[in-house]
Amino acid sequence: MHRHFYCTEDLDFPEFVSFCEQNVDQKDYPFSSGVNKKIVHYEGDVIRSLIGTPQAVELKTELHHCLKDGPGVIAIKKAFQNLKAVDCATEIFRKIIDEEKDEAEHYGDHFAIPGENERLWNSLQKMCERDTEAFISYYDNPVLCLICEAWLGPYFQMTAQVNIVKPGAKAQQPHRDYHFGFQQNEVVSEFPITAQILSQFLTLQGAVAHTEMKIESGPTMFLPFSQQYPLGYMAWRDTKFIKYFEKNSVQISMKKGDAVFLSPALFHAGGTNTEKTDRIANLLQISSAFGKAMESVDRVKMTKLIYPVLLEKKKKNQLREDEVRTIGSSVTDSYSFPTNLDTDSPTEGSVPETAQSLMERALSKKWPVEKFCLKLDEAVKRRIP
Repeated sequence: MHRHFYCTEDLDFPEFVSFCEQNVDQKDYPFSSGVNKKIVHYEGDVIRSLIGTPQAVELKTELHHCLKDGPGVIAIKKAFQNLKAVDCATEIFRKIIDEEKDEAEHYGDHFAIPGENERLWNSLQKMCERDTEAFISYYDNPVLCLICEAWLGPYFQMTAQVNIVKPGAKAQQPHRDYHFGFQQNEVVSEFPITAQILSQFLTLQGAVAHTEMKIESGPTMFLPFSQQYPLGYMAWRDTKFIKYFEKNSVQISMKKGDAVFLSPALFHAGGTNTEKTDRIANLLQISSAFGKAMESVDRVKMTKLIYPVLLEKKKKNQLREDEVRTIGSSVTDSYSFPTNLDTDSPTEGSVPETAQSLMERALSKKWPVEKFCLKLDEAVKRRIP
C-alpha cells in the first residue's frame, strides 16, 4: 500500500535538486517570446491577439503546462496595456495607505517584518469603492482573465493586495504560498500528500509591476521547477533548501505594466531593495471556484458599484462584447455554490443563476440600477440558510 502521509523526516533534498536542475526547452512554448533564466516570457500584445480565436485554447494549454510541468513561472510584457490606469491605481493605493496609517501603527505582513514595507490588504474592494471607473479601467484586462482561466478554469475569485517595498528593505525568506504555505509543518503533515498537491491547483499568484523594477530594486526571486517537489510545503523552512534557494534563485527586471504569474507551490521571495525608490506591485491572489479565498471580499457591494458604470457604457454603445465577462470575473461571485437549495433551487439545468449571469442578463435588457440591485438582493437572500 502506498503511503499518503509524510513528515519532515521524509524530506529528500537530492530529489528536490533533481527537479530544480531541469532546463526549459523553448520549443515547448511556441507562443512565447523567449526564455530567460528558465522563466518563460510572453508578449501581452500577442496574447491579446489570440483571445477569442481557435488558438486561445492551445495558448491556455501551454500556459497551464508551464505552471504545472514546466518552470512554474511566466512573465508577461505589457500584461496591463493601459499605463494611465496603472498610474491612477497607484495614486489611489497610496492615498488609501496614507489614510490607514493614521488609523493603525502598522499591519502584519507575510514572510517579512511587520511595518518594514507598506501593505494594502484587499486593494480590490478598496479601489472599487474609492473610484469605480478607475477600477474598471484597471481590471478590464482580457489577458488577466485568460491566464486565470488557464490555471483555474472559469468562476475564479479575484483578490489583491498592494505591496510597497521601501528602499533598504531586506529580502523575504523563501517560501511557498497559500494554502499550505501559511501552515506550520505539523499541520501540513496531517494532510495526505494528495491534498497538498491538489492545493496548488486552487490558487494562482500574480504580481503587476506599478513601477519600473530593476534587479537592484529587488523584484521577486524565483526557483524554477521547485513547485514539482511533492513535499515542498514542509521543505521551505529547512536550512538546506533555503541555502539552495539563495544560491540558485533567479530574478528578472520588469517595466511598469508587466506581470508575472506563478504556481503558489513555487519557492519564491521578494528581494532586497537597494534602489532609492519604492518598489510597488499589486499582488494578485486568484482562487479557484472550488477553494476558499484568503480574503473576505464584499462582492455584492462591488457588483452594485460597477453595474451603473457598465450600464451607462451599454446605453452609449461603448460596452465591448467581452467586457462584462472580463470585468465581472474580477468582481462577481460567479459560482452557484454554496447556496440554500430549498430557496435557491435551479429553475433550468442543475445550477442556480449566478450574480455574473444575472448582471449579464440585466445589462442585455438595460435594467435600471434600482431593478438590478433589487434582483441581486433577492438572489443573495435566496442563498442564505
